[in-house]
Amino acid sequence: MDIADWRKQIDDIDRELVALLNRRAQAAHEIGKIKRGAGMPIYEPDSEHTVFVNATNANHGPLPDLDLTRIYERIMDIMRKIQQEEIAPIEDPAIHDTQLDSDVND
Repeated sequence: MDIADWRKQIDDIDRELVALLNRRAQAAHEIGKIKRGAGMPIYEPDSEHTVFVNATNANHGPLPDLDLTRIYERIMDIMRKIQQEEIAPIEDPAIHDTQLDSDVND
């Protein structure tokens, strides 16, 4: 395969990753609904630790476990944010002034 073939393969893989990440985000959203109804906390360190262990156990390289864990840490951060938005929706930022206060920056 030449570089163009490899890049096409990466593009195909990226589309699969996007679909999988969106499925995961939908699942996190649904878990957020359950947590809201049950009054459960968003951050559950034992559950997250299990995710990291499962991911590294499934890893057969060439991605090092440490790098995979870092990727999953970021994914988990985003999934917690999704759950937080389900439990306590964030207000629409369009209704807030986003300009910096000119007096503060003088």
